[in-house]
Amino acid sequence: MLKQFLNKIPRKAVKTDSPDTNGMEQGDNSNGFQCTLGGATFSSRFNVVKRVSSAVFPTGGTEAVDPHMSFKVVSNSQKQSLFLSKLTLCCELYDFNDHDKNYSQINLKHETLIELVDFVSSGSVKFNEAAISATCKMCAINLFRVFPPKDRSNSMGGAGEDAEEPMFDPAWSHLQIVYDLLLRLVSYSSLDLKVAKKYMDHSFILRLLDLFDSEDPRERDCLKTVMHRVYGKFMVHRPFIRKAVSNIIYRFVFETQRHNGISELLEIFGSVISGFALPLKEEHKMFLLRALIPLHKPKPLGVYHQQLTYCVIQFIDKDQKLASVVIKGLLKYWPITNSQKELMFLSELEEVLEMTSIGEFQKVMGPLFRRIAYCLNSTHYQVSERAHLLWKNEHILNLVSQNSQAIIPLTLSALERNSQNHWNQAVLNLTRNLKKILSEMDEELVTSSQRTSQEEGSTLSSTLEKRKAAWERLEAAARGSLISTDSAACPVTF
Repeated sequence: MLKQFLNKIPRKAVKTDSPDTNGMEQGDNSNGFQCTLGGATFSSRFNVVKRVSSAVFPTGGTEAVDPHMSFKVVSNSQKQSLFLSKLTLCCELYDFNDHDKNYSQINLKHETLIELVDFVSSGSVKFNEAAISATCKMCAINLFRVFPPKDRSNSMGGAGEDAEEPMFDPAWSHLQIVYDLLLRLVSYSSLDLKVAKKYMDHSFILRLLDLFDSEDPRERDCLKTVMHRVYGKFMVHRPFIRKAVSNIIYRFVFETQRHNGISELLEIFGSVISGFALPLKEEHKMFLLRALIPLHKPKPLGVYHQQLTYCVIQFIDKDQKLASVVIKGLLKYWPITNSQKELMFLSELEEVLEMTSIGEFQKVMGPLFRRIAYCLNSTHYQVSERAHLLWKNEHILNLVSQNSQAIIPLTLSALERNSQNHWNQAVLNLTRNLKKILSEMDEELVTSSQRTSQEEGSTLSSTLEKRKAAWERLEAAARGSLISTDSAACPVTF
């Protein structure tokens, strides 16, 4: 009876979801398909855009799109929001030393990063302020990190002859794509520099420069490209970048002598120096004097010597008056006990002399050829050979012939010592050939120099004999004094 009565009561109609949710219930996590029969609506995470809150990047009032969506399934108006959401997703960091623990998340992030790069490459992205901010923030979170302490004796990214194998970052599969994305941002043709410099500020650039100390050569190579583009794009940052790089070099030369990215930084500055306007500013000359020339001092010179030489030559090409300054700097830091560095100095010296005018050469030819004479007499045969080979350079030979009165006497005395004392047959042959070259240049001067050298040799021999005789007399007098003292101290008694 009660049941029949209840059946006669009209039932309330079931409310359907509002059209704003596109048939998806509140709290639905879209982990599977959903079918609402009453509304005849079919939805899925794979073909319907889900609205999510944007808590990280401001998007100018527009809501972000589910970052798991593909760019192919959203409308053009939603692609920019999806781009920002994917950038947010990529701000998560994972431990690559335990790859198995976060395998699925790492793979998801890797795929998302590739999607971002592809989307930027397609030209569909608009780098407005929200996109620039989000991209810079994602790059900063992923790239800027503290490197582990350097526990290797030669921490120069392969410094010295006993170079160790370079260390590769386990997270490189992600870092490489992040660098690619940052490079595409900097290279974006329609980039609003006034907006971009708000996020790529001095702090951002300093952190970027700190990454040059990475032990992974792949990362340093990417950084080199990115920093070169940043320097070319942001003219307002150029003085700051030059100052920051100078500080890195100062710290390396005068404090730590440990840095992995000096060669890459110099490679950047090789092209920067070639673009300096003439006449050179005093700031640029100071960079040569205070940064580049002292870089010849550290022990791991071999790692970056090629790039350093290129930078120095670029300065001389801009202003030939700097040639004498560079030669004085080389003589100041000339190695005494390191033969390998001495070979590098001789090679660089030859390149510098090829670009030196006669006026600048005359300012330094005295001390320069005294140093070359020492190299000619070096017991290390490679150093001696390299010093002899300088004379085969036509420009250097021309400079010498115009100043033969000052140079030939210095050189000839060194060649005479080689002929008498050097142990290496190849060096002796080079010495004979060099004597012939000098004789052809000025035979009369060579003859007089040989005569003077022989006189000096005989004078030196007589001086040495007198010195030896004086020491013998002193030793004899000392022995006699010692005997008389012993006799006086021990009298004979009967």
